[in-house]
Amino acid sequence: MSDVEQPEDEQRNPAGDAPEEPVEAANEAPQPAAEQPAADAAPEQPAAQESDEADEELEEIEETPRVKPEIPGADLVPDIVLEGEARDDEEGDEESTPAAESEADDEQEAQPIADAAISLASGARYTATGKRKTAVARVILKPGTGQYTINGKPLDDFFPRPTLQRNIRQPLEAVGFEERMDVIAKMHGGGVSAQAGALRHGISRALLEADPNLRGELKKRGFLTRDPRVKERKKAGLKKARKRPQFSKR
Repeated sequence: MSDVEQPEDEQRNPAGDAPEEPVEAANEAPQPAAEQPAADAAPEQPAAQESDEADEELEEIEETPRVKPEIPGADLVPDIVLEGEARDDEEGDEESTPAAESEADDEQEAQPIADAAISLASGARYTATGKRKTAVARVILKPGTGQYTINGKPLDDFFPRPTLQRNIRQPLEAVGFEERMDVIAKMHGGGVSAQAGALRHGISRALLEADPNLRGELKKRGFLTRDPRVKERKKAGLKKARKRPQFSKR
């Protein structure tokens, strides 16, 4: 009986009403699309709230007055003048320090050496030779009244310059024997200033012969130092030690 032929309509749609269900499902499918405006309306509320908050912030910004930025240190008082005065004071102190040292040295040199122990016997003679540049002074110290005799002439006649006389008297004044010893000297060579330096050097070395313990004080005051400065020799091809002939390009 299975071989009974079925109509063509039944062969095409064996399930009967089955094809109509997909059509109804297709018709029901657009319904969620109709509900989308409700979903879209929900995010619009936070957006509206954000816009309201932004408007309120703008109003607050506009209402608050503008304040100028504070400059750091604007309330401080400039101290430029005081710093300059302080620097001047410091410079003055620095300048006064060497001046004070030089004054102290001058005072020390002016004070006589208290440890000088020179024999002033009637026959005592102390001889020495002093030099400066090309000048040579042969000096004799002996007990006396403080007279200077240079090449048979008094000190004032041989050295009329007060500065040179002062330099010559310095060694005896340093030991405190300026009025207790006489100086006899023979000099040759050099000029007036060089001879005065040679005489002072010779007197200092003669005092050292009289009392060797005076070396430290005399050397500290520069009386025993031989001044090595001399005139510089002439050079070949030059007019003097440093002077050159005039340059000629042609």
